[in-house]
Amino acid sequence: MKPEIRIVEDATELYRAAADEFGRRAAEAGREKGMFTVALSGGSTPRGLYALLAREGPDVVRTRIPWQRIRFFWGDERHVPPDHSDSNYRLAHEALLSKVPVPAGHIHRIPAERPDASEAAEEYARTLREHVRPGDGGLPRLDLVLLGMGPDGHTASLFPGSGAVDERERLVAAPWVEKLRAYRITLTPPVLNNAACVLFLVAGADKAETLQAVLSEGDHPDRFPAQIIRPTNGELLWLVDRAAGRGLAGGGVAGN
Repeated sequence: MKPEIRIVEDATELYRAAADEFGRRAAEAGREKGMFTVALSGGSTPRGLYALLAREGPDVVRTRIPWQRIRFFWGDERHVPPDHSDSNYRLAHEALLSKVPVPAGHIHRIPAERPDASEAAEEYARTLREHVRPGDGGLPRLDLVLLGMGPDGHTASLFPGSGAVDERERLVAAPWVEKLRAYRITLTPPVLNNAACVLFLVAGADKAETLQAVLSEGDHPDRFPAQIIRPTNGELLWLVDRAAGRGLAGGGVAGN
C-alpha cells in the first residue's frame, strides 16, 4: 500500500489533523475491539499534539476519546529514569497522561531506568506480548504508532548506521548510538511495520531536504532509517507541515 501524504499549512493544523486521526481511530477500536493500543513518540513535535488532546473545554477532541479503553506504549525511550528531563515517558505524562482519565494499569512505559538497556528491552518485549493482541506472524499488532523523523532521517531510535535498522527477530532492541554516545531502547521494524497504522508527524524547514529524500530517493534505510517503515498490512500516513514539505511541491505528492 502506498503511503498517504498530507501537507498542511503549519504546526497548528498539523496537531489538529493528528488529534482528529487519534480520536477517530481510538473511538473505532474502542467500539469494535474494546481496546485501542497506541505507541507514543518523543520529541518536540508530538508535545503539541499531546497538549491538544489534553485540552479541556467545549468541542475539544478529548471528549470524544474513550480514555478508559486505551493502552499506551512507547516507540522508543532514552536510557534514563522516568523523571529525567530527557525521558519520553515524562514528556507524555506531563503533557497528556496526567491530565486525562487513563487507568494507571493501561500505561506501559519502557523501564529505561534499568542499568542494562538490553534487559530493559527484553522486559518491554514481554510487556508487548502480554498486552498487545498478535497480528501477522504472531507479532504484536498495535492499532496506531506515532513517529517523528529527525533531520538525519532517523525515526524512533533507529539511527543511520545502527544495526537495529536491520533487526528482524527481536521486538525491542537497545542499540548504542555513537553520535549520542548513549544507548537507546526502541521498537524494531518488525513491530513497527505490523501496526494497523503508522502516523508520521514532521514539522520544520530543517526536515525538508531529508523528507524529500526519504519519500523520493530509492531505498537506503541504512542512510535514512525512516524508509524502513513500510507497514505489511496497514496504513502509512505522513502529516507534514508546509515548511517540511516544501521540497515535495510539484513532485507528484498529493497534499491539502
